[in-house]
Amino acid sequence: MLPRIAIIDENTLEAVGLKTMLDTIVPMVEVSVFSSFEVFQAEILPPPGESKGAIFVHFFVSPRILMANSQFFIERQRQTIVLTSKEVSSPSLGHYITLDTSQSEHDLVKAMLTLHKRGHANPDGNGFHHPGLEERNILGAGIPISKREAEVLALVARGFINKEIADSLCISLATVISHRKNICEKLHLHSVSALTIYAVTHGLVRVEEI
Repeated sequence: MLPRIAIIDENTLEAVGLKTMLDTIVPMVEVSVFSSFEVFQAEILPPPGESKGAIFVHFFVSPRILMANSQFFIERQRQTIVLTSKEVSSPSLGHYITLDTSQSEHDLVKAMLTLHKRGHANPDGNGFHHPGLEERNILGAGIPISKREAEVLALVARGFINKEIADSLCISLATVISHRKNICEKLHLHSVSALTIYAVTHGLVRVEEI
């Protein structure tokens, strides 16, 4: 059975966007979205006759749901990541990992990848981690793209535009565009954010470089 992550958030659009990113960053984990704590609770309560319900390794939760169900999350502080915004600030969140969902898509991706990296570096605390989940970023091993395409992808992840990629690799602009088209088709990824996540999680670029 796959480890599970719960996103408990009244903001459906935010939750679905977060799930999409998590599905790309940690595909070996099942990510479930819940619009309320009550709906989530129904999932974790065991059905009649069964010893236990669903087990989640991490919880992404809105501040309002966190406050309304504080006892549940206090007992699971290290597994809980609070979805905040620049406008939301509270001393009561000081003991929790927070994720600012109001930042740009690029910065949000970087923040989530940083959490993922920290989780593997320090399983006892900061970031999302689960025993048995292995880091996939082993120098791009096993990726279905050519060496040149990997170089292009790394530069895309670092924020280079097509002309800058062409200049950096000493190739034509048309060749860069062709490489990017091939990369998207081979990886079945069609956004810069998804390509960036792929590049980082497969060791083509470091989080600090994006």
